Amino acid sequence: MNEYHYIDPEHGYTDPATGVLRNLAGITDPAAATFLETSATTLRMRELVAVPMQIQDSSTLLAIYWTR
Repeated sequence: MNEYHYIDPEHGYTDPATGVLRNLAGITDPAAATFLETSATTLRMRELVAVPMQIQDSSTLLAIYWTR
């Protein structure tokens, strides 16, 4: 498993105690953060396979991330 490590000396984006990116779920454990990201990405990939999107421009690319 890759280390969950970010260079953020002022901790503007990471938890100062663990170095994990701040996230909406409030997860600070590196293994749990990795699991959450992997699970969310897998779910979204399955949704896009089931209902493909036609890429037209940059706004369409953003829709892949924001559409739920």
